[in-house]
Amino acid sequence: MQVTIDKNSGYCFGVEFAIQMAEDELANEKMLYCLGDIVHNSMEVERLHQKGLCIIDRDELAQLHDCKVLIRAHGEPPETYQLALQNNLELIDASCPVVLKLQNRVKHAFDASTRQNGQIVIYGQPGHAEVAGLTGQTGNRALIVMNEADLDQIDFARPVTLFSQTTKSTAGFYKMKELIEARIAAAGGNLQSFDANDSICRQVSNREPALAKFAQEHEVIVFVSGRKSSNGKALFTVVQQHNPRSYFVENAAEVDDAWFAGIETVGICGATSTPLWLMRQVQERIAGAGVLA
Repeated sequence: MQVTIDKNSGYCFGVEFAIQMAEDELANEKMLYCLGDIVHNSMEVERLHQKGLCIIDRDELAQLHDCKVLIRAHGEPPETYQLALQNNLELIDASCPVVLKLQNRVKHAFDASTRQNGQIVIYGQPGHAEVAGLTGQTGNRALIVMNEADLDQIDFARPVTLFSQTTKSTAGFYKMKELIEARIAAAGGNLQSFDANDSICRQVSNREPALAKFAQEHEVIVFVSGRKSSNGKALFTVVQQHNPRSYFVENAAEVDDAWFAGIETVGICGATSTPLWLMRQVQERIAGAGVLA
């Protein structure tokens, strides 16, 4: 049995940068605080915990003073930086440049839309760290939508500016765009006042066609990702669409030998938050004495 790891899978540059910053800091410090999971992958979080990375939540952050805190790639709302100033916290900011650019775009769009009685709408997962950072640019007044039912929040007689969480599905974003356009037309609104911004990270969106091809090239696909990863959910949907014999696992222990009966080729791929070392563990678990590619 040939077991192949997709060469295009694994960390995006934002996640890789954040983890490298954490490891560089921990090379000189016994412990480093991190606000939220540094990556949506429990295995990698545990690996870094063993090196001294301590994950904290917002309530715990408020109690800290005079120490260092890592900001992960997802970015943070303005109030996090205000709290850091108040509590004399040194922030090691590993916010992804793509996310920071989007935060700036959302802030400028919000300022402009406020003057026009408009609304900022974000296609994203409620409660997701990146979405919290984006809505923070609007004083938490942006509307978050995930499905058609969520569109009921929007006043279609007023201007609408749409953005997307950077790790959402491209197809999902354009479907949401079409639904909003249809609602505006049905309400007799002005389509010229609708501004849709495809703000999905191209490192994410460009993986979709490559994954579709990879999924078709193998009899069975094992997709490795943390279950909390928004990007993982989106990319696994792409894989499933092109190969129904696709399985989602968090680690090698979840692999089932029954998936590979009579199979000659297996492909392993993962999310932008999946480390290569974890995909290799899954590869070794599947291959056994087989041929590695």
